[in-house]
Amino acid sequence: MSTFTMYTTPWCGYCHRLRSQLDREGITYETVDIEQHPEAARIVESANDGNQTVPTLVYADGTAQTNPSLAQVKEKLAALAS
Repeated sequence: MSTFTMYTTPWCGYCHRLRSQLDREGITYETVDIEQHPEAARIVESANDGNQTVPTLVYADGTAQTNPSLAQVKEKLAALAS
């Protein structure tokens, strides 16, 4: 079961880097390409003052992080688990 959704684009280098780090750590998540899903682009815009900045992670509690480090993601997941 994934604990967050990563909004991304195919050409985003930051997205590729974070995905590989998450995969290495065995952290599960869902990805949504905002170029293929206009409704997802609107979610990203609402989390980023109208900008389509990726990667944007949206967690089960409705909070979001934009371009977080692996450490920030792990910290957030630990907080959600407690």
